[in-house]
Amino acid sequence: MLALPTARETLGRRDGRPARRTARMAAKQKTCLCVIIGGMSFRHMSALADRIDRLNTAIGRAVAWLILAVVLLQFALVIARYLFGLGSVWLTETVIYAHATLFMLATAWTLIVGGHVRVDIFYAEASARTKALVELIGALLLLLPFMIVLIWVSVPYAARSWAVLEHSQETSGLPIIFALKTLIPLFALLMVLQGVAQAIHAAAALSRAR
Repeated sequence: MLALPTARETLGRRDGRPARRTARMAAKQKTCLCVIIGGMSFRHMSALADRIDRLNTAIGRAVAWLILAVVLLQFALVIARYLFGLGSVWLTETVIYAHATLFMLATAWTLIVGGHVRVDIFYAEASARTKALVELIGALLLLLPFMIVLIWVSVPYAARSWAVLEHSQETSGLPIIFALKTLIPLFALLMVLQGVAQAIHAAAALSRAR
């Protein structure tokens, strides 16, 4: 004989359909929520990268004016030495300090504008996704580890100089060797920040290229 479903079985099937629909809707809501939260976090990271870019750009443009100072001071030194037979140790060291400050503090800005020399064969002709992947790997595996090690090594080196207020070995030299040595950890710190920004930009470019 054909067995007909009982009223209880029919009621259970009817009650199960809304439950399954509710479960699917809840799963969709959770997925949408995760996407929204992820998008908000990614926007926050991109905003952080933009702030780092603005900071390093401002520092780089500020110290770029030292180029003019270096040229003028070096010109004055040449004129004084070869025309008047005069020399100045402190002026010579000022040129060295200005030159060091320029290169150490403007390096991160140079990285932003792509001014560093690239020794590669495939990068120039690569796709946007490949370039972003190279930038991401380079930042995470090369730039950031090296700069973190440099900070770890240079901070005690600069601290020892500050402890004794190290000055020039020349009698008439500048008494601020400790300030010059401080440029090393500052350089590394700015490069770490720019490496983080580069990694974020690269990750954003990879997500857009999908």
